[in-house]
Amino acid sequence: MNQQTIKGYDVIGDVHGHVHALEGLLCQMGYSHEHGHWRHPERKAIFVGDLVDRGTHQIATVQLARAMVDAGTALMVIGNHEYNAVAWATPRPDFPGEFCRTHSDNKFKQHRAFLEQVVEGSALHQEFLDWFCTLPLWLEVELGRQKLRVVHACWDDPSMDILRPLLKPDLSLTREAVEITSIRDGAAYNALEVVLKGPEIWLQGIAYLDHSGKARHNARRRWWDAEALTLDAAALIPRDAVGPDGQPVPPLPHIEVEPMASRSNDIPVVVGHYWESPDELSVYSPLVTCVDHSLANKGPLVAYRWSGESRLIDANHVAYWVPHPNAEDVPDEGPDD
Repeated sequence: MNQQTIKGYDVIGDVHGHVHALEGLLCQMGYSHEHGHWRHPERKAIFVGDLVDRGTHQIATVQLARAMVDAGTALMVIGNHEYNAVAWATPRPDFPGEFCRTHSDNKFKQHRAFLEQVVEGSALHQEFLDWFCTLPLWLEVELGRQKLRVVHACWDDPSMDILRPLLKPDLSLTREAVEITSIRDGAAYNALEVVLKGPEIWLQGIAYLDHSGKARHNARRRWWDAEALTLDAAALIPRDAVGPDGQPVPPLPHIEVEPMASRSNDIPVVVGHYWESPDELSVYSPLVTCVDHSLANKGPLVAYRWSGESRLIDANHVAYWVPHPNAEDVPDEGPDD
């Protein structure tokens, strides 16, 4: 399939090792398995990152996506979980014996499914890490005169400007980029956090428990909403969240927050990452939508089917529900740090 024959792109959400859900979604969208990879006669898939961790089919998931990318029937941007996998295995140059991602018990739990299935330190493990380092942190595709942008968590021009000099020309990771972006609270670290995990906002002393039971004093921010200029409007707290005392989180104060100029034009953006409700397949705005709807927590695997429209619409989401979710269900391995 050459660029002239492509009639659309299908942006696929966080898979997290659930290969059967991915195969089901591809079938549902009209893809077929031929010559060792999945393909569509008129469309191309884009993976939004986070192929790994949590699920029970880590190797098969990576191999499926990689075969499509290698065959030219898919593109992919790196997610925070692929980045974490690389950082976990990258030694720190300033502290012998330490790694760019701390080998703490909590971080091991988050990464355990991948490490155990691929076998940490094996040739296959290194092969996958090398491939992760070929994936861009963000990308832009074009149909006719219209463009679409894909990034794992947030399209933020200032953060991307900081990261770009550290990356290869194709916007993929260098070893130096991994080392520098792992230095906590440095400019590159903060920029990577925004792009791969999304900006956060302080809750002014209020805390809530995340899905693993950890108290969070910051919340993800609605960066796509230029009118969310107060804390109660800007903070993204899970529904039915409770505080450390087990009581419902109190209403956030209606106080002004600093505006965030994340995007400089009106090109639509598709992201993953945000564990949205499995029951509401709706766009964040006409210019931003999310395709992560909690597959790792018994939700559907979701894609957005883009065919050149300048404004994103709810109807272009498609969801595949795993028929027997318990068959691939694994316990949540801690907060998404």
